[in-house]
Amino acid sequence: MKIKVNGALRDSDADPQTPLLYVLADELGLRGPRFGCGLAQCGSCSVLIDGREVRSCVTPLATVGNRAITTLEGLPAYFAAQKGLSKVPEMHPVQQAFLDEQAPQCGYCYNGIAIKAAELLGDSPQPSEAQIRQALNGHLCRCGTYPRVLKAVQKAASLMAQVRS
Repeated sequence: MKIKVNGALRDSDADPQTPLLYVLADELGLRGPRFGCGLAQCGSCSVLIDGREVRSCVTPLATVGNRAITTLEGLPAYFAAQKGLSKVPEMHPVQQAFLDEQAPQCGYCYNGIAIKAAELLGDSPQPSEAQIRQALNGHLCRCGTYPRVLKAVQKAASLMAQVRS
């Protein structure tokens, strides 16, 4: 089966009912999406499929089809495509803002929150605090860095507003 991951067609020999997370991590060696709960409750396995957040731990490979999968590793190219940039930045503004605000601590939640924040900011470039909180509801942070995460998403919105195509 062929799947499109971070802009490239990739082959998978996995059983069609295999969770997408296992294909991404075990076959393709991607380390952004992580196994957390295995029940789609924590968000650490999140990826974007056609720009929408999906929990890859419960998404069978067979359901992906020809849709575009974006992992944490692919966020810079995803952002460049969204903004029509001629050059792919080193990091998506969400990734840069998370570093700047020191939002991740252990890193367990980082992938899922960054993926969801990228989706949110693509839909709503200047979200309110309430919109950010609502969007990130269901993403668990073991370390409780939620205040820094909130600041990071707000900073990412500012960084994205400064980018011109």
